[in-house]
Amino acid sequence: MIFQLLKPLDLDFLNFVDGLPSQSLGKKVTFFKGGTFEDFDKYQLAIIGVNDNRGTGSYSEDIVDLSKIRKAFYALYPGNWNTRVIDMGDITPGDTLDDTYFLVKSIVAELLRNKIVPIIIGGSQDLTYPMYRAYDEFEQMVNLVAIDHKLDLAKEECDVADSYLSKIIVDEPNNLFNFSNLGYQTYFNSQEEIDLISSLYFEAYRVGEIANNLSLAEPVLRDADLVSLDMNVVKSSDSGNFEMFSPNGFNGREICALARYSGLSDRVSSFGIFNSNNQSSEALLIGQILWYFIEGFNFRYKEYPFVNKESYFKYIVPIEGYDELIFYKSDVSGRWWIEILLAANEGKLKNKKILLPCSQEDYLQAIQQEVPERWWRMLKKSLV
Repeated sequence: MIFQLLKPLDLDFLNFVDGLPSQSLGKKVTFFKGGTFEDFDKYQLAIIGVNDNRGTGSYSEDIVDLSKIRKAFYALYPGNWNTRVIDMGDITPGDTLDDTYFLVKSIVAELLRNKIVPIIIGGSQDLTYPMYRAYDEFEQMVNLVAIDHKLDLAKEECDVADSYLSKIIVDEPNNLFNFSNLGYQTYFNSQEEIDLISSLYFEAYRVGEIANNLSLAEPVLRDADLVSLDMNVVKSSDSGNFEMFSPNGFNGREICALARYSGLSDRVSSFGIFNSNNQSSEALLIGQILWYFIEGFNFRYKEYPFVNKESYFKYIVPIEGYDELIFYKSDVSGRWWIEILLAANEGKLKNKKILLPCSQEDYLQAIQQEVPERWWRMLKKSLV
């Protein structure tokens, strides 16, 4: 099986775990020992390390010290969780970058098939591409959310990690339904890229928008299948990354809140943290990001997909030019959705009615006869 190609964690690391307090995370997680793996029903989350940074154009085997991240993470204490986690060890770099892509895709697909959420740590952000390709065999449209300071839509010659989104959009089969960026910084992106995101009816939120109102990100992440987090979105004073210094970006509290929203989303089925560095301060931050993702996962409301609309409050808002907008509010979590009939002429989305996550502010906006921007954008996308 494909899991035989994984490299289990070495004895030195396992000895470190043995020395941790009995209530620490390291004593609550199972560590894969290699060979075949068939105990899928025993676990809900699987952590896999990847130490391949060739997508950045500056690859060396010791760029990312994943043991620092793991030591910081497993020394933490869990919350009141019942989530079962296994650390599968590392994907060692293949002879070529495509070999690594194949292994990431195959392992992620196998875990998804068996209802386990893979968490990829380490490596460059182009590994988002094979994670996305893992969904091919499930014949579903994919919503991708990138928490990133760049849009990664570059056309000119550049590192793969700076243009992986272009590859996702162009390559067949094209299963990308929606892309959303949280945290881009305008001066790191050309106006052409920003305009292209808008013309494709994708979503992009500047770092200031999200930092000033973190709740804006919750409906976006609630609608995601795959979340890709670039650590360069965190400002250096909080990440400790002074080699690639960034004075602006999310702070530690904000990035952890976004990780919790990701875990809390019933739809998110894979999560990746990329472009880390060797600083101990960032290793601890990544450990806490992992902690908050698992915290959110443990408290999922299991509201997706909707099973019984009778357990939701339904609000019908007449609005000029659109007949009416229909909202649903959960009586469990208090979260909101808006109904939309996709107008695609053909394919998987033809005449498909979906419930799009939204906020209470969208409902209040509709009452004031203003069409919510997320609803309008999704409708326009289906007409393209």
